[in-house]
Amino acid sequence: MIIIFLHLWKTKFKKMKLKITILILAIAIVTIFLNAKIYTENSFVTYKVDTKKQDLKLFWKNEKGQNFGSIENLKLWIEKKNLKLNFAMNGGMYKKDYTPQGLYIEKQKTLIPIDTTKGVGNFYLKPNGVFYLTTDNTAKICTTESFRNNGKIKFATQSGPMLLIDGKIHSDFKEGSSNLNIRNGVGILPDGKVVFVLSKKEINFYDFANYFKELGCKNALYLDGFVSRAYVPSENWIQTDGNFGVLFAVIK
Repeated sequence: MIIIFLHLWKTKFKKMKLKITILILAIAIVTIFLNAKIYTENSFVTYKVDTKKQDLKLFWKNEKGQNFGSIENLKLWIEKKNLKLNFAMNGGMYKKDYTPQGLYIEKQKTLIPIDTTKGVGNFYLKPNGVFYLTTDNTAKICTTESFRNNGKIKFATQSGPMLLIDGKIHSDFKEGSSNLNIRNGVGILPDGKVVFVLSKKEINFYDFANYFKELGCKNALYLDGFVSRAYVPSENWIQTDGNFGVLFAVIK
């Protein structure tokens, strides 16, 4: 009788232990879900560019030496030339006078030298990096330290920080960080195409970098935040205001 009782008690204890374990796991899953920020493709404006087939360029000043400033000004200037603006986005960071911060190359001419100094702010969160387009229309992103101008670079803009370096998220980014902002950036996809991304909602650096990683990028560069704008009529996303330094554009 005692043996039967002990057996029943042991069986009941195991079932109770199992229920408690399941309950703990359920609470943990719910807690993670409630605290997690869920980002989907609908959280971003994404535009891919095949640089072998599309005309991707960087713009800063017009022929009169005046800053384009806004996407609207660039759009009007392009249309006066009987061309069409298919895409535009603010590029690398800029100073108070709207001069590009760090390296800027346009049509193989270095208009602003590369900045390898130390400082404060996102631009100087090392490693920062460079996006560039070669004369054979190959797009690349590299860290500032590894950048070399071989004379065959058609366009380049420096910014920071790097979001992804060789497939790894920047080591200074913290998962779950409360440093939220609208952000835009650029990455290189496995097939060599360029992907531009603008967050529709405020997002931290870690999650923003992770989105590029999910897209398959090995290297990605942060462009700017808060002021970020994009003109993507194919995605019904029209933002033409703002006042920037460098602008990315695809024209036809």
